[in-house]
Amino acid sequence: MKKTTDDGNDRVRMVCFDLGGVMVRICRSWEEGCARAGVPVRGDSASDEMKVRRRTITGDGTIGAISEQVWVDRIVEVLGGRYSPDEIMRIHHAWLIEEYQGWPRLIEEIRSAGYSTACLSNTVEGHWERLVHARVNGQGEREAAEQKSEFPAVPLLDYQFASHLMGVAKPNPEIYSAFEKQTGFRGKAILFFDDLAENIEAARRLGWRAERIDHGGDTAEQVRGYLKACGLMESDKSMKRDARKSAI
Repeated sequence: MKKTTDDGNDRVRMVCFDLGGVMVRICRSWEEGCARAGVPVRGDSASDEMKVRRRTITGDGTIGAISEQVWVDRIVEVLGGRYSPDEIMRIHHAWLIEEYQGWPRLIEEIRSAGYSTACLSNTVEGHWERLVHARVNGQGEREAAEQKSEFPAVPLLDYQFASHLMGVAKPNPEIYSAFEKQTGFRGKAILFFDDLAENIEAARRLGWRAERIDHGGDTAEQVRGYLKACGLMESDKSMKRDARKSAI
């Protein structure tokens, strides 16, 4: 990555992350999800055809078009009843594995350097409640969960955006535009990290700076390396002062 120039509107002001595959380790296959949930792989449930059919149903959940219960019922049906609703929920829960190491410290470093932070995630209701360590009540207000957070870095972010709440998912350009509108940051002011090429390319088409992360490696160190290569982790008192002013 080329070093970013620090001149006016060309300056990076927001660092945004995908969650699954960047901040949070997730299962990458039906077989892995079943293994983590202690559920056997049955019949052709892991076939390419079934993967496509599950992805279509999950896509509806990702944009909030169906509830989690409807999602479970449809997955049970498409898999021919080979799995019970309870087993599907166990696999669903097991899909979020753990937060990659080093993220709370990295988020604090980025914020201390004067940048706003955010996540932009394709996710669903049940996963989101665990990720942000909160639930939404009947009035649409977020309430803190009682138990200790499984993913301590996510609540540290200044902004948290989820596809199922926005009604649109990456790589649809509308989700990036909605992010810009709601945060006030746009174009080259945003540096975005994702593990999927299509999401990176979509962000770049809207003028964002975007870099792909290898989910199989040390993701926090990859991000830190990009930031250092850009000169974005250097102490910059003027940027901190500007960031404070823009927040007033």
